[in-house]
Order: sequence, then C-alpha cells, then structure tokens
Amino acid sequence: MAGHDALLQLELNEERYVSLLTKLIGESKHLQNCPPKFVPEEDRSVGHVLDALKPYLKENGGPLTVEHPTYVPKRGNCIIKYQPEGAKGIVSFVGSHLDVVPANPETWERNPFELTREGDKLYGRGTTDCLGHVALITELFIQLAEKKINLNTNVVAVFIASEENSTIVDVGVDMLLKDGKLDELKNGPVYWVDSADSQPCMGTAAAIMWRLRAEGHLFHSGLPHKGINSMELLQESMKYIQEHFYKEFPPHEKEELYQFATPSTMKPTQVNSAEVSVNQLPPWSEMCGDIRMTPFYKVDEVMSKIQSWVTELNETKFAALPKRGPVSKYFITGPDGKEICGKVVLKYEGEPFKGIACNLESDGHKMLRDSTEKVLGDVKPYSITGSLPLVGDLQEAGFDVQVCGYGHSSVYHGDNEYCSVSAMANAMKILARILHGYNVKYAA
Repeated sequence: MAGHDALLQLELNEERYVSLLTKLIGESKHLQNCPPKFVPEEDRSVGHVLDALKPYLKENGGPLTVEHPTYVPKRGNCIIKYQPEGAKGIVSFVGSHLDVVPANPETWERNPFELTREGDKLYGRGTTDCLGHVALITELFIQLAEKKINLNTNVVAVFIASEENSTIVDVGVDMLLKDGKLDELKNGPVYWVDSADSQPCMGTAAAIMWRLRAEGHLFHSGLPHKGINSMELLQESMKYIQEHFYKEFPPHEKEELYQFATPSTMKPTQVNSAEVSVNQLPPWSEMCGDIRMTPFYKVDEVMSKIQSWVTELNETKFAALPKRGPVSKYFITGPDGKEICGKVVLKYEGEPFKGIACNLESDGHKMLRDSTEKVLGDVKPYSITGSLPLVGDLQEAGFDVQVCGYGHSSVYHGDNEYCSVSAMANAMKILARILHGYNVKYAA
C-alpha cells in the first residue's frame, strides 16, 4: 500500500482517460437532455464507468465500492467510494453529470457525437460539460485503487443524472438528497466539479425559468380598434416587468467581492404566438425566458415580487402601459356592450435553482485555492451567473460546497465543444493535492 505522499505523484493516465471519454462521448447522442424531444438515458454513461472500475471493486479484490441509485428506468446515478481502513474524515467530488445539452450536427465542424482529437483538444458534446469530468474523476479513483494509497480520509464521488434540464423531476441529485445518499458528505468538503477554466468558482446564480402569456382579442388587422393585439400587450408588459426588476434588484454590493461578471438579470429568450393569418391580431402570445439572480437575493422573494407586478397590471387594466398608436387598446367594448379586457399570466416553469456564495473562509475553499495555486502557479477565483442544481440547498443544509471545473467556459453549451488534455492533467494534480491536504489534516 502506497503512502499518502503518493498522492503528489499522481499523473493523468492519458491513454486510459481518452479511451473512457471516447466511449462516453460515443453515447452523447442518447444523453441529450431537452424533453420531450430528447430524454437522456444516463445508464449508458454509467455502464462505461462501471466497466472501467470493475477490476477495482471489492467483489473483485479491489478497494472500491459502487452504488447505482436509480429512480427512473435507464436514468441512474453513480456513487463511488474509496474507504481505507481507519479513515477519519471524508472528501467528496459531486455534481459531474451524465447528461448533455443537445447538439446540432449541421452547425458543428465535427461530429458532436464522437470524440475527435486534434492535438491537445478533445472535441465532442460533453467534453467540457461534463463527461470530461466524469472520465477524470473515474481515473482518479482507478489510481487510488491501483496504488492502494493509505489515506486518513474517505473519498466519495457522486455522478448525477438529469442536470441539464429540470422539467422531469425526481431523477438525479434531488432524489439522492431526499434518499439520504448524500448525508455522510456533510462531514467534509463537497467539491462540485461542474464549472470551468480550472480556477475556483466562488459563486453561481439562482435560475428561475418563466413563461409570460398575454391574451387579447382576435380581429381583422384592418380594424384594429375592434381587437386587442396580444403581441403588443405582451411586449409592453415584458418591458414594464423588466424595468421594475432592475430597479428592485440592482447590482448587489457583495458582487464585487465575489467577482461576478454580471449582476442579476431577467430576459426573454423565446417567443411564440397563435398561428393566425398575417392580417389578424393574434389572440394570444407568449414569451419564455429566465431570471439569473446573484446569491445575495432570496429566490422566493424575487418570484413573489414579479408576480405582484403582473397582478397589478391586470387589476389596473394596464393603465401604466403605453399604447402602440392611437387605436391600440388593452380593453375594448364588445358588440354586446360588455367589456373585453386583455390579460397577462405569469407561470414559473419547474423548480428554481438556488445560487451559492461559497464560504471563502472554510477549509474546503482554502484547500482548493492552495492546491490550484501550487499546480497552476497562480489562483484567480471568479463567480459566474450560470447555475447549478441543489448547491444552494446543500449549503443551506450545512454542507461546505465548493465549486470547480476544468473544461473551457468559452465553449460551454456551444458548437465545437472541447476540453484539453493538458487542463485535465492539471486537474488530476489539483484534486490529488486536495486529498493530500486533507490526509495531512486528518493525520494530525
């Protein structure tokens, strides 16, 4: 059994890493997560991880144990444990996920569903987000098992299903938490490995998905005074809500400390309306979008405040909204003499993700900073208004959650996504140094 200093000698086994990642990316067409069109089968990823770990499992004479918690058929999670005899503490690597966002082969320069190597770069959907991390952490556990490194701390990895889309619930990390599978991780740092750029991520944003629907009154566009144009009502309502949003939730003073690149935002990203002729006023129109809140605002309060503005618009018959020309109206008198009034309806889609401001004074954060600096030569922590599932909930429940990742944010969810072998090689050293640091701590 190797001494704990062997951790400082760990190097990425490039051939084995690329081999596993090739198999994972080869499944990525079936891992796309955007229901109802794409529902992933994460067990395809789990299968390759289990095959790689099989020689090192306890039933085969090795030191590793593996669980495959599954709450929806074909959509399992994976938990790996290295538990040396007499170990006192625990360090966990959580959040690397087994699904991917969709990819359009027509807009890629390479096949997104197979691994393509060009020098240091490994191209394919999921290389940066997040199958590259799954392969990395699997390789870390293989090396711990091969060398049987004598640790004073237990090491756990949790690969999760259903990270990229939350419209189908009770599949991934939410169920693992409910099922008690993460309880023991509270006794040590939880490193959420699903960010990018090889530096510590100090904070992420809350994500709230919303749908705003405006209902008008269908009529001939040549007689616009007899109809209510739902598209105009929708656009003006959206503008009103956004203006109030930015006044109510301005940049927070702590955003500078955490180095957030942007403040909180609310914006539409999709639009739709009734399929009518070009010479008809649409009876309904919809916008969908998201809200990204820095973690210094409470999600429930934000959602409640926005709903109050929508209620106010309806109750005042949109008195605060400007009109689009002399005959543009949001309520009219119908042919029977009864009033017809437009309406806007706000609906929140799925469960929101809570943001996180990591504890910058915890041992977990200091160990991540120190390990990063020793391997890379400098440390430049940052924060981002991207969002991660459950990290805020875990922190509220008492977990010391720290965030890191080793892909490239420049290609996150984009065409021609890639990770680099050199960055993953450094990542192996950083994670090993974290374990070394805790090994020394628990030996004291």
